Amino acid sequence: MNLQKLVDEQAGLREVPAVAAGSSTAGVRTTATRGTVAVTAESGFRIASLTKVLTSTALVRALRDRGIPLDTPVLDLLPALAPDWRAEERLTVEQILGQVSGLRASVDAAAAQALGEGDEALLEAARLVVRAGNERAPGERWSYYNGNYFLAGSVLAALGGTTYENTLRASLLDPWGLTRTGFDTPVSSVTGWSGTAELPLPAYPRSRRPSGGLWSSVSDLLTVGEGLLADRALLEEIRRPRTRPDDPMTYGLGWALGRSGQMYLNGRLPGYRAALLLLPDQDHVSVVLAGQDTALPAVARLLSAVQHPLTGDDIAEAVDDFAA
Repeated sequence: MNLQKLVDEQAGLREVPAVAAGSSTAGVRTTATRGTVAVTAESGFRIASLTKVLTSTALVRALRDRGIPLDTPVLDLLPALAPDWRAEERLTVEQILGQVSGLRASVDAAAAQALGEGDEALLEAARLVVRAGNERAPGERWSYYNGNYFLAGSVLAALGGTTYENTLRASLLDPWGLTRTGFDTPVSSVTGWSGTAELPLPAYPRSRRPSGGLWSSVSDLLTVGEGLLADRALLEEIRRPRTRPDDPMTYGLGWALGRSGQMYLNGRLPGYRAALLLLPDQDHVSVVLAGQDTALPAVARLLSAVQHPLTGDDIAEAVDDFAA
């Protein structure tokens, strides 16, 4: 596979100011770039909802290390929320990570942002989520809601006895050597674009960080995929479907699941589009990061083209449509 050729063949990427892509098969990496802005595999992009992969991975690892089952009720791990808890008491960690919590999607970006930037902002966002209660029973239907990950990040913070950011770094970013991944704007940051307008570097509310706040790079996201592929027990737990046959999609813990074993998701923020793919049975990871609002269809086509020789599937529409 010639990754640079595949990138250059995507007509939808030709006007994108900055594109970086990478693939790893059995640990052998290839990277490619294009655009008028010079970027490398180390350049920092906003990765939006790809953050959920790291939140989910860190939380599953943290629970495993402490011998806590995934079906533990969230309330048992966040007793500080008990006075405001109006959600189902049996709601589990597994269900929030799998987006099958049934929680009422009532906490929007504005409500979360209004909570400020203090250490308690995330827990207060989680409090708003559970105060709204359930729309349906846990496990009954898949429904994408960032509030699930406000809870997940709060659980991770509680397990670490510190902030979500500190626990994520100590439990995953540092052990896996993810030196280009974090919440602070990196020196190598790529500016996002909307059409021909260069956008100011976006702020991201602290209360929403577990669902989409990270900066990262192609090289670090390949490392994430390789780390999952190396820990098969962890990977199998994450990739096991938590959805029903009549749900809108098949979903594990933080990942959409394809018909040939693909694990994929996309991320979107103003000026940025990102997509990540794992093929566990082929020991393959690929990622595309772009600094342009309109790039997602082309990003999805590129990711699909990279995996097509390994699966025979066209997954461009699925990657593009994913509700990140």
